[in-house]
Amino acid sequence: MLTSKQRAYLRSLAVDLDTILMVGKSGMSPELTKQADDALEARELIKGKVLTETSPLSPREAAEELAQATSSEVVQVIGSKFVLFRQKAKESKYQLPRAPRGV
Repeated sequence: MLTSKQRAYLRSLAVDLDTILMVGKSGMSPELTKQADDALEARELIKGKVLTETSPLSPREAAEELAQATSSEVVQVIGSKFVLFRQKAKESKYQLPRAPRGV
């Protein structure tokens, strides 16, 4: 579970990311889930977009389904775009702010 400070830190990093996932008319497919999983393994922080004209899912629904399927966290959903994060156990690129003690 990410704290609000960790979320804010990741949101600031996600501004410069290119969108690499597109959720279209087929919605959630096994191929899309595999692509997201591979991208999270390689990059840890990814940005996706829901093609709202054709997709049966809202951006929030798509982000939450992908997060659950890939064991990642939804960092942000804004408009038709979303950001997912899954930290590597070893050699992570991102040094998250620490959670306050007692939380």
